[in-house]
Amino acid sequence: MSEVNARHQQAIASLDGIRAISVLIVIAAHSGFVTVPGGLGVTIFFFLSGYLITTLMLAEHERTGELDIVRFYARRVFRLMPPLIVTLAIVYGLTFAGLVPGGITLAGLASQLLYFANYYQIFFDPGNTLPGGTEVLWSLAVEEHYYICYPIIMSVLLRNALRPSQIAALLCVSCIAILAWRIHLVMAPDFSDYRTYYASDTRIDSIIYGCILALIANPLRESHRAQTMSLGQWAIFAVALGGLLVTLVYRSAFFRETFRYSLQGLALMPMFFFAIRYSGNALFRHLNSTWLSRLGVYSYTIYLIHHVLIQIIVTGVPALAARRVMVFSAALLISITYAAAIDRFVDPYFRQLRVKFRAKSAMRAAVLETAK
Repeated sequence: MSEVNARHQQAIASLDGIRAISVLIVIAAHSGFVTVPGGLGVTIFFFLSGYLITTLMLAEHERTGELDIVRFYARRVFRLMPPLIVTLAIVYGLTFAGLVPGGITLAGLASQLLYFANYYQIFFDPGNTLPGGTEVLWSLAVEEHYYICYPIIMSVLLRNALRPSQIAALLCVSCIAILAWRIHLVMAPDFSDYRTYYASDTRIDSIIYGCILALIANPLRESHRAQTMSLGQWAIFAVALGGLLVTLVYRSAFFRETFRYSLQGLALMPMFFFAIRYSGNALFRHLNSTWLSRLGVYSYTIYLIHHVLIQIIVTGVPALAARRVMVFSAALLISITYAAAIDRFVDPYFRQLRVKFRAKSAMRAAVLETAK
């Protein structure tokens, strides 16, 4: 059994902590801390999805010799849909009761349930057709479009015996093409930054950079015995961190809607590599603390509800709108409580179904191994 195949059975070091940091960044930005780069938090989520899903796909292919796309889709549905349906049911009920600002329309609800929310908001939303705070679901649409298309692409490429490095080369070409597409859109006379920020065809490269890391420099293939980074590795990390900071402080509108996402993807590659590879290092070990890991486990549900809670708080008590620390603290505390309730009362049944579908894949792999 390969390094990736053996280790993917356990939680990948630092990923839950990175999820937690990302969702904290997003909540802080939505709470009114205008200097906090909320968009970076979403980009990190995207990158993490690409890295994790590709790692799991490679492990499954090494075990079974194929990718079971149907079971992959089933696991994604059982993971993502239950918290989304429960959250939307609550939020739409609160909106109907007048406790959440915004509107209710069948088209708006359908776009959110069917993962079309990003393009709905760009092209079809005339305003006040969605409950306040649910606008964040655009990012779920981007990820779902990736979940739908990527397994099919990977299955075809692996079936044709392409090596991971060859697949990564093709993905690099796609990243260049997406950057060129963004540049083309930005230079159009009627350009709106909503088009490049929300759309899957302009943001999915943030996910693809994570896929590339998993394919060509997956830290899970490295030994975890040493926890000391060399001087050269520290230099690479510093350059990556510096590049990431540049994307945040350089405010050119053209740069922000074109090269920013590409440079952030490139910068996150070594940063993720070191955070996973050297998870016991003093700089990264806090990502694996119990409370941060738990927050990472809850991060998806927290993301679903946090902006709605902020809308309720600032609308219900306008005086709190300027008290950003209070808004952030209240939204975070209630979001965690809500996520814990979903984890306790909603997710267990669907978690068993996900385990069942993984078990079937493992059983098929065992049969194939025995038949050799």
